[in-house]
Amino acid sequence: MADLTRIFKAYDVRGVVPDELSEEIAQAVGAAFVEVTGATSVVMAHDMRASSGPLSAAFARGATSRGANVVNAGLGSTDMLYYASGSLDLPGVMFTASHNPAKYNGMKMCRAGAVPVGTDTGLLEIRDRAAELLETGLDAGAAAEKGTLTERNLLEGYAAHLKTLVDLSGMRPLKVVVDAGNGMGGYTVPEVFAGLPIDLTPLYFELDGDFPNHEANPIEPENLRDLQKAVVERGADIGIAFDGDADRCWVIDERGESVSPSTVTALVAVRELAKNPGASIIHNLITSKGVPEIVREHGGVPVRTRVGHSFIKAEMAKTGAVFGGEHSAHYYFRDFWFADSGMLAALHVLAALGEQDRPLSEVLSAYSRYASSGEINSRVDDQAAALARVRAAFSGREGVTFDELDGLTVDGPDWWFNLRPSNTEPLLRLNTEGADEKTMAAVRDEVLTVVRS
Repeated sequence: MADLTRIFKAYDVRGVVPDELSEEIAQAVGAAFVEVTGATSVVMAHDMRASSGPLSAAFARGATSRGANVVNAGLGSTDMLYYASGSLDLPGVMFTASHNPAKYNGMKMCRAGAVPVGTDTGLLEIRDRAAELLETGLDAGAAAEKGTLTERNLLEGYAAHLKTLVDLSGMRPLKVVVDAGNGMGGYTVPEVFAGLPIDLTPLYFELDGDFPNHEANPIEPENLRDLQKAVVERGADIGIAFDGDADRCWVIDERGESVSPSTVTALVAVRELAKNPGASIIHNLITSKGVPEIVREHGGVPVRTRVGHSFIKAEMAKTGAVFGGEHSAHYYFRDFWFADSGMLAALHVLAALGEQDRPLSEVLSAYSRYASSGEINSRVDDQAAALARVRAAFSGREGVTFDELDGLTVDGPDWWFNLRPSNTEPLLRLNTEGADEKTMAAVRDEVLTVVRS
C-alpha cells in the first residue's frame, strides 16, 4: 500500500505539495472520508494557497464518486469551516497548512457539528483506506450514482453568527491595527468588523499564499514587528495578528508589547464565567499557572489537558466546558460547537477593551502573573534522546516532579517547563515559566543547553 504515514499527523493532514500531498492523494482521501464516516454530504473550504483550490476540487471528486454531495464554501478561514459544519450539521474539511511555508498544504477534518477527526476518532482509518485506494485504483468501490457539487458563500452568515456570541453594544470607538499576514484574515476581518465602531488599519490583507511580507505565524516574534511598529506609530488602542488560516489570533497592546495567549485565555475565561457561573474552563499544560488560579478565583473549574485541538475539543465535550485556551493562541468556545476561533477571541478582547476607558495594558495587568519564555523551538535529530537527557539532568533535585501527559513537564519550587515533540516537524518545543524573569531565564537556558548539546 501507499505510505501516507508521513503526512497524516495526530489531528490533521500536512505535507509538501505535490511531493507528499498530491491531487491524486486528495481524491483518495475524499473517497476514504466518505466511506469511513458514512457521510452523505460534506462541506469544504480552502485558504489562499495556490494549491488549495485544486486539492479541494480533487477531494470533491473523490467524495462525490462515493455518492456524497459536496457543498463548496470556497475561500474561508478554518473557523468559518467550523461554522459551516456546525450550522449546516455536516462533516467538513478545511484545506490549509495554517502557518506553514507556501510549499505545504493540508486538511483539517471534522464530523457534523465540528466534532474533530483525530487519530483516535477515524483519521487512521481514513489514512489506511486512502492508501488502499491508491493501490487498487480510485474507481474501486465507486457509487452507482455520483453526488453533486454546489457552491455556497458562507462569509456573511459566519460574521453575523460570531457577533451574536459577544456583547459588542457598549464598545467605545477603537483604533485597531490588524496584520493578516496575507492570510485568510484579510478576507474575514472586513466582514466581521463591518458595523463596529472600529477605525481599522489593515496590514497585508492581500491574499497571497506565498507570504511575501512575513510568515503568517504570529507565535514567532519577528512576524509581529510590523504590527508592533504600526500600533505605536498610529497611536492605536490594540493590534491583532492572525495566522494563515485565521484560526489563531495574537494581541499587541497600545505600547506595542506582545500579550501572552495565557493572558488572553484568563481574560476570556473570566468573561465566560460571568455568563456561566461555576463552569469548567479548559487550559492546556503549557498555559500559565496563572490561568487555573484566576479561573478558581472566579468560581470556575480549571481542567488541564494536553496540547492539540482534537484533544481540547474532546475534553470540552466531555466536561461541558464553556471555554478553552491554548498557549499557541487557539481559543475554543462551547457556543461555537466547542471549536476554536481566533476571530471570536479577538472580539472578546475588543469588547473588554471597548467597554471601559483604560488602555489595554492596564486592562490585562490583572491577568498576567508570571514571567514566561514563550515557545522556543529546537531542531533535533532524536527527540526521545533529547527528552531523556533533560529528564536525567533534572532528576533527584529537591521539590522537582515530572509529568508525561504531553512530552515532559517538570515542576520546580517556583518554576516549571514543558518540552514536547512537534507533531509536524523534527522539533522540540520548550515553554518555561517562573516567578520572575531571572528565575525563568535561568531554567530556560539550562534546558536549552541540554537539548542542544
